[in-house]
Amino acid sequence: MDRQDADADVEERDSSGSAGPASAARGGLCVEQFPGGLKACLEAILMTAGEPQHSDDLAGVLGVDARLVAEALERLQSSYAMSERGFELRHTARGWRFASRAEFEPVVAAFVTDGQSARLSQAAMETLAVIAYRQPVTRARVSSIRGVNCDGVIRSLLVRGLICERGIDEESRASLLVTTDLFLEKMGLSSLDDLPSLAPFLPDAGEVIEEGVETAL
Repeated sequence: MDRQDADADVEERDSSGSAGPASAARGGLCVEQFPGGLKACLEAILMTAGEPQHSDDLAGVLGVDARLVAEALERLQSSYAMSERGFELRHTARGWRFASRAEFEPVVAAFVTDGQSARLSQAAMETLAVIAYRQPVTRARVSSIRGVNCDGVIRSLLVRGLICERGIDEESRASLLVTTDLFLEKMGLSSLDDLPSLAPFLPDAGEVIEEGVETAL
């Protein structure tokens, strides 16, 4: 085989989706070096991701052909569907994500709403306040503002009916969170315009500048 034929052979293998040198080296990752290979890598990412993920995006992160990723996700979905697990791998227009199976909704609801009649926790109150004043806002933005992961608290607020998902963020494709009419009712408000102003709770501009100068020094 001459040099031209060899180059053509490599190009053909790469374009067909095989784990050629170019795809394996992309991003410095080689999925086959990890226990369980591609499927395990996909599971690890989806377990961590807070939002659904598209196969093309996952392929870019792992440096693997998108077709191989799509096929691996479909095989995982089938394997979970045939097993007696409480979760499934769900594919929607927004991408792939792990979710509890529909038949386990009573179990999940019992866990999330445990102590629902009690007052909201401090974490729930802070999260609800962020959503109320910054809505519409994504989960990631709420967590960024509070400095901690808020997924569990947000799920609780969703189940309580105090917030809901409404619309999609055009840039991140993440769901946007807003407060509900029940929130207004519980707060004794007729509209969001009745929310108390945050101005009295904000530091004076001069104090902020002074603290910044002292920190710099």
